[in-house]
Amino acid sequence: MSFAYAAVALSLFSPLAQASDALAAKNSCTACHAKDHKVVGPAFKDIAAKYAADKDATDKLIAKVKKGGSGVWGTVPMPPNAQVSDADVKALVTWILKMK
Repeated sequence: MSFAYAAVALSLFSPLAQASDALAAKNSCTACHAKDHKVVGPAFKDIAAKYAADKDATDKLIAKVKKGGSGVWGTVPMPPNAQVSDADVKALVTWILKMK
């Protein structure tokens, strides 16, 4: 039984569990995005809504964050963010896609 508690406790400290406004700010996402309104880029909630039915959304958005891109949300390009760790990108994308 103590193993189960340890597993739960450790999972709370994974990057995925810690994805939050603070992680978005740490990685400069909030320079262009906010939860519920457009800044330079789309709101996180708008991203979640657009990709809600896309089974490949996580992989698509991870690639978009890491490599950048343009044309999906207008003329302003998403710059590449290769410096953001893979764990942080996955945690942030998962967090964004769960927004309502």
